[in-house]
Amino acid sequence: MSSYTVDERGVLNNFAVEPKMYVEETDRAGFTPYAELLNGRLAMIGFVSLLILEVSTGHGLIWWLTNI
Repeated sequence: MSSYTVDERGVLNNFAVEPKMYVEETDRAGFTPYAELLNGRLAMIGFVSLLILEVSTGHGLIWWLTNI
């Protein structure tokens, strides 16, 4: 593979060869199944983290927030 190309007019183009571009057709914002799945997973991680905090310290979230 050569590191330069020549266009149809014979002009040298010694810049890097550009990769092929593509556009992803799926929406990843709003109320899409992907966004809802990600939101549910993050909520589960937060809930389990709060349970671990409470079990390991003996105090809940409200106690932690009032004693900052």
